[in-house]
Amino acid sequence: MSTKQDKTIEVFENAPVHKAVFINIIPSVVSMIMVLVYNLADTFFIGQTKDALMMAAVSLATPAFLFFMAVGMLFGIGGTSLISRMLGQGRADDARHTCSFCFWTGAAVGVIGMTVILTAIDPVCSLVGATPATVGYVKQYLQIVAIGVPFLVIGNSFSNIIRAEGKANKAMMGMILGNVANIILDPIMILGFGWNVAGAAIATVIGQVLSAGFYIAHFMMGQSSLSIRLKDYRAGGHIATGVFAIGIPASLNSILMSTSNILVNKLMANHGDMAVAGLGVAMKVNMVAVMLLIGVGTGIQPLLGYNFGAGNRKRFMGILRFSLILAVSLSLVMSVICYLGAGPMVNAFLENPNVYDFGMEFARTLIISGPVLGVLFVMINTIQSIGAAMPSLILSISRQGILYIPVLFLFNRIFGTASSLVLAQPVTDYLSTALSIVLFIVAFRKHFARNPDAAAGSV
Repeated sequence: MSTKQDKTIEVFENAPVHKAVFINIIPSVVSMIMVLVYNLADTFFIGQTKDALMMAAVSLATPAFLFFMAVGMLFGIGGTSLISRMLGQGRADDARHTCSFCFWTGAAVGVIGMTVILTAIDPVCSLVGATPATVGYVKQYLQIVAIGVPFLVIGNSFSNIIRAEGKANKAMMGMILGNVANIILDPIMILGFGWNVAGAAIATVIGQVLSAGFYIAHFMMGQSSLSIRLKDYRAGGHIATGVFAIGIPASLNSILMSTSNILVNKLMANHGDMAVAGLGVAMKVNMVAVMLLIGVGTGIQPLLGYNFGAGNRKRFMGILRFSLILAVSLSLVMSVICYLGAGPMVNAFLENPNVYDFGMEFARTLIISGPVLGVLFVMINTIQSIGAAMPSLILSISRQGILYIPVLFLFNRIFGTASSLVLAQPVTDYLSTALSIVLFIVAFRKHFARNPDAAAGSV
């Protein structure tokens, strides 16, 4: 075992809990902040065109983008959960086979996705709810972004998987490389070249290629104990089923998020394109809190997974307790910041007074769920880390599916206002947080037996 790998194991097994948590979550949080900045940059520079229809078009195209991020999460979260547990159990060879499986299968699915969008662009535009006024921009954006889908899947997968072996800094660097390139290229291509929506899409694709290329180079240069070599590809031996058992629930959450975004955009379109644009901006503002808290949750998952695989119940609970305290504290701080700063942040994106009014109201409505988001994301990643497939599935299909969609349509039926459509998300987040705590207790009692060694055999 290399010296670097020894240091990783030392952090996972023996470092003080607060130190181990911060070592893992800081790169993850920085990565999420970079994703946030990149998303805000896209919105900001599109906003500088002073064309609200372009802003609405990018918001409408986002669900298709989220769908393929979900594919990346399938292999990224599923692979991370399985690999971290395998490493905790000392099964290094199986971890290498799992990594190769995630790379090649994910790349193949990405190529298929690219082909589907390019050959069926009109049905896809109709599906995401493009209006006659926005369909041209939506089509233009999606046709370009489709080219980057295979790279998006690889980058989104391995920004997670590399963390499984404790290399959170490498995962962060790949994310930063792609996002910084995107941020730099946005003003050049959107405003400098005057390419508008097409410029935003091209910058996005270049960023995705750079991120994926960084992760591929990491493996090709022998800097990892894992592997993406085709000769190491294995799907049997519970590898495919182990990845899918956690990956599918994780990706379902993003797929349902994409679906729910399509639904809320279609319902919001009844209130006009300006309302759709305002919702898009409000979601970006809300991401300031959401991405930071997602970073905390994803950062601790490999740490929890390793100690679950090693059967170290005491350390597992110590990490979880500290992470929850940290997440709750950050949730409260970010809620205040986003609520008080909603006006200036919305104003930075669009000057249209009609869109500003919608954006301001919607942003402050969405942040109502801020105080509980930290607990929710920590619970989601904790359940995934122990390989609890059924609780993970239930939680994934609840937050953006069987809880959110009924609440959305119920509010639309009863109140019928634009603001009530937005309120559906905070209401669902509180319900989901309560559900996540119940599911964790059930999963913990079942998967982490009183005899700690019993957990070591569970994959």
